[in-house]
Amino acid sequence: MPKERKMLSNWEAPYIQSLMKLIETQSKATLAIWAVDYSERVILQLWCKYYPDDLRPRNALNAAREWLSGTIKLPRAKLAILECHAAAREADGIPVAQAAARTIGQCASTIHSARHCIGLAFYGALAVAYDRLGTDAPWGQIEQCAAEECGRMEAALRATAVEDEPNRAKIDWKC
Repeated sequence: MPKERKMLSNWEAPYIQSLMKLIETQSKATLAIWAVDYSERVILQLWCKYYPDDLRPRNALNAAREWLSGTIKLPRAKLAILECHAAAREADGIPVAQAAARTIGQCASTIHSARHCIGLAFYGALAVAYDRLGTDAPWGQIEQCAAEECGRMEAALRATAVEDEPNRAKIDWKC
């Protein structure tokens, strides 16, 4: 049995390309709000299924929101985000939880760098697919489920998007 993948990796997939094109039209703040909101609404519950008492991912989302509101400085937010990344490393062996924590860490990191928001699709869609289908499902089915989730992510961004955004984030996708 092949080892489960840690993230989607096809940058050329139509559902990723469509999302990236929309991301490029928005400001860093809009992208951060979208990524944090979606993570809180959809992804955090996947983490909590396995680690209900581990608040590090929730703390990272809260820190990102506090930074967006001007309540805290970036170094303090980064500490909470780093703790979320540590939670992901510690969840090795539980693919849904690990992908969920990675997603949340990347989404919260959007406050620092706008391109991190793509982690919502690459990690988050896979977390949802693994949760719905299990890690033993054929890759084609997992990828189809992930593509459908990416469609929901894109719809959520469209609902949040600022039309003709004058302060578009400058994103270099060559990570």
